Amino acid sequence: MASIQDSIKQEIDANPVVLFMKGTPQMPMCGFSGQCVQILDYLGVSYKGVNVLADEEIRQGIKEFSNWPTIPQLYVKGEFVGGCDIVREMFQSGELSQHFNEAGIACKAVEA
Repeated sequence: MASIQDSIKQEIDANPVVLFMKGTPQMPMCGFSGQCVQILDYLGVSYKGVNVLADEEIRQGIKEFSNWPTIPQLYVKGEFVGGCDIVREMFQSGELSQHFNEAGIACKAVEA
């Protein structure tokens, strides 16, 4: 049986954009996850939301995987981008849409 770290890596490798979050994209269960969902939806980015509340092993495992203590966590093309504060700052500066474009992921252009 695969370890939780293997399962997380597999999820990240299988999807170009993954948001590990509390709740689902349709129903975020915390304000920070909700902000990330709003930003990704605003940019029109296609992504997979992984509800860490549904599985305590994933909830702990993702923190160890990224060595980042908080959730949500955004991954783009296998790379850890950051949590809510970083995602929000990158969005506001225009850096996030640039990052998506450089990774070959379609999104709306946003003026900084």
